[in-house]
Amino acid sequence: VDKDALDTQVKDRKIQEAAEKARNEELANEMKQNDKIMCMLEERQKNDIRNINKAINEFQKNFQKPETRREFDLSDPQALKKDKPARLSDNDPRCTVSGLQKFMGEDLNYDQRMKFQKEQLREWSLQQQREWKNALADQKFADDLYDKNRIELDQKTMEQQRKEEENRRAVCAATKDFNRTQAAELADRKKMEKHQKMKDDMDEISSLLQGDLLSENPEQAVSSFGRHRVITDRWKGMNQDQLMAIRYSQQQQVLEKLRLKEEERRRDAEWDRQSIQVARAQLVLERHQQRQNQERRRALDNINAKLSQEQKSKNIYLKEEAYSNFPTSQYYAQFNTTSR
Repeated sequence: VDKDALDTQVKDRKIQEAAEKARNEELANEMKQNDKIMCMLEERQKNDIRNINKAINEFQKNFQKPETRREFDLSDPQALKKDKPARLSDNDPRCTVSGLQKFMGEDLNYDQRMKFQKEQLREWSLQQQREWKNALADQKFADDLYDKNRIELDQKTMEQQRKEEENRRAVCAATKDFNRTQAAELADRKKMEKHQKMKDDMDEISSLLQGDLLSENPEQAVSSFGRHRVITDRWKGMNQDQLMAIRYSQQQQVLEKLRLKEEERRRDAEWDRQSIQVARAQLVLERHQQRQNQERRRALDNINAKLSQEQKSKNIYLKEEAYSNFPTSQYYAQFNTTSR
């Protein structure tokens, strides 16, 4: 068993699991941030609706009182108290038509009354214009403040997303560099081990071929008592069949060693192929993550655009409703009431 290769695979698997865990944590943080942004937007919309309703109630309370209505004189509970007493002058209401004492346009205070009515209408018109201008100014100030707050919130959101993208890019770059360094170190170590093993094998083969054991040097069995005598524990006299069997066995060992080297070369090639596939899969995952971030940003922009369009439509509706409550109908109603 190649323990170093297994340890390397376990280490790489742990690194991949740590990277996957970090990506999952980043996705969870990003989802939390998006939920927080949506909650903030919903809270801001609720506050805007509450402020608008409050402003409408205040406006109705201050500028649309029951006393200013055209038909208020028909249901006024103080009408009898406000009514004039019996005849006091030429304009006494007790002078009915049957009395033939008062005719239309013959009252004594006609000029003063008409002058007073014109002055009163002019004052009312100026007052309505001032109130309308103040309301428009307040509405414009509220719109400007809302746009300013929305722009600040969008800028903060974009800045936070940019920082998160930079951090994610830095983590990916560090992971790539670490994987590249690990792959380079593994390749160098394998290359050095292969070279050292080949050198050791060659030295061993050379030593065995040049040694006395395989070369069967007859000098090693020569006794010091004479060349005609041999040392029995060193003499290896063999016939031709035994020599051929040894040579065949050596050839088989050489072939087996070549086979083992070929298998090791295939394992190295398979490992390189798997490393390239892992790198490609990581690149595809990063591109998919970038596309998801772009889609989330596009969805957030669409939501902001819809909210802005709804706010503009609501402002236009409020302006039209306020304008429809003030103009000529109330002016003529007040004029008719004063004339009566």
